[in-house]
Order: sequence, then structure tokens, then C-alpha cells
Amino acid sequence: MPELQVINTLNTKADDLRSQIVRLERELEATKAALSHVLATIHMFEAPQNGSQFPLHYNMAQLFKRREIVGYCTEALQAGPLDTRQLSDWIIDKKQFPNPDRHLKTSIAFRVVQALRLQEKRGGRIQRIGKVSNVVVWNLADPTGQRHHQGALAGQDHE
Repeated sequence: MPELQVINTLNTKADDLRSQIVRLERELEATKAALSHVLATIHMFEAPQNGSQFPLHYNMAQLFKRREIVGYCTEALQAGPLDTRQLSDWIIDKKQFPNPDRHLKTSIAFRVVQALRLQEKRGGRIQRIGKVSNVVVWNLADPTGQRHHQGALAGQDHE
């Protein structure tokens, strides 16, 4: 019988050690994540070593002048309705950004949506005319202020 008490005590100790290991593994993962954030921040602020390229970081507030996005979008929409992705690609081409990556494209697309929604809210010349594949389609408003739908969007969702 004394053997059963020893086995029970050892099983209890093993369970305690397992739970402590699980807790320590969670702490280790959180610590690894914190370390990666600190290292990324250090990388942003230190000068590159000889022979390596300096990393580019965009400050979206300094890339565009006031109302510049709306001006570009108005110019692009002269040819007809375009969706947000097409407008952001058009702006990237117009501004001649070197090596645009997906993060830059996404940031500019968000800026386009923000600028055009404000224009629409203020009664500007640009209006949403619907969505195609979860992307907002924009068009210039008629001078009378009437919304009009192009043929390609006739059967699509409209907001």
C-alpha cells in the first residue's frame, strides 16, 4: 500500500510540472514576439551596414499634397468609372513610385477611399456607383448631381 501513495504523489508532481511547462511555453512565445518587435524597431532606427540598401519607409502624410488624391482621381475618372484598386494603381503610375509593394498599394487605396468618401459626403464631383467583387466603383457625377450607372455595373450590388 505505501507504493500507491508514492505513485499518487509522483503523478501529482508530474501534473504540476506539465502545467508549469505549458505556462512557461506561453511566456516564451510572448517573449519571442516582444523581442521581434524590439529588433524590428532597432532595425528601423539604425544605419544600414556598408553595402546594404537603406530600407524605405513611407510617411503617407508627406507623399501627397492637400487634395492631390482627389485631383488625380478626377483626372483618371474622365475616361469612365474605375474601382478603388484601379485608381490607386493609376496614382502610383502617375506619381512614378519606384518598386511599389502591396503595402504601399493598400495604403494608397485606403487614402483614395477616404478622400473620395469625403468628396461624396460634401457633394463633390465623385460618387460611388456600386461594388464589383467587394471593391467600390467610382465615377464622376453628372453636372445635375444625378447618379448614373454604367452598363457593366447594371446587375451589381449598389450602395
